[in-house]
Amino acid sequence: MKKMKLSVFTVSTPELTPEELAAAASEAGIDAIEWRYKDAPEGAAQMKPSFWGNNRSTLLPSEGDAMIDRLRQAAEANGVKSLSVTPYLTAGDLAAAEEVLKAARRIGASTIRLGVPGYDRSRPFGELFELARAYLRDAQPLCAQYGVKGLIETHHNTIAASASAAYRLVEGLDPSHIGVLYDPGNMVHEGYENYRMGLELLGPYLAHVHVKNAGWRQEGIAADGSKVWKTDWLGLKEGAVPWKQVIEDLQAVGYDGYLGIEDFSGQFEHSAEMLRHFAGYMKELLNRG
Repeated sequence: MKKMKLSVFTVSTPELTPEELAAAASEAGIDAIEWRYKDAPEGAAQMKPSFWGNNRSTLLPSEGDAMIDRLRQAAEANGVKSLSVTPYLTAGDLAAAEEVLKAARRIGASTIRLGVPGYDRSRPFGELFELARAYLRDAQPLCAQYGVKGLIETHHNTIAASASAAYRLVEGLDPSHIGVLYDPGNMVHEGYENYRMGLELLGPYLAHVHVKNAGWRQEGIAADGSKVWKTDWLGLKEGAVPWKQVIEDLQAVGYDGYLGIEDFSGQFEHSAEMLRHFAGYMKELLNRG
């Protein structure tokens, strides 16, 4: 059986430039990069580096092909693959999805992340589900045209919080062009299901896995006297996701794709140290199989 490979989503390495990130990934033994795709907020260059603000390894759409080529060259110079272009798309916006597909094809990436409607009680699930299904049906031929697979992510506060919810959205579509990014860390917040069951259900739609961890803590007491609980991002070995079990379950279903680090814990002072820890831990777990 082929072994899983390692990647890094650049949202989690905010202080590194693309060249620094590619070098650090290569040094840690990481095989590929998932490039965050989003324009920086106004004044970001003067801000302290952060995951979603001044993130120096983000592909800025406003910089055009020159930025795409810079990132591709940074990866190639360090012997790592540009695996994904990962944006924050809105379900239904096919024009924006096509722009990301163009960027992915130019950089040599094999996947992008498509949008999934959020759920906040303001619109009924059925309406959001139909919107998402129509969007994915329409996105499928675009993904086929560009030769880049479109993924939806299991993510809290969306209508795809669990593996089974994500499966309902992609069921019947062509897994050559549409798949699921499985994220157990997100499923601590919302959407937990038995890992192996969810992976078996996804079957050929299982296209990528994100690696991070989270946990619950009591935050206070509500007005009615009940306890209030909150989730926090934690280190890979500190949270509720039993990564040893998840790796075993991935191996059991024959998954041989990428494990992509997306660590928001702040456990390490420097991203390069975080990457080395991730790579060492994952390789330890993979070599047990």
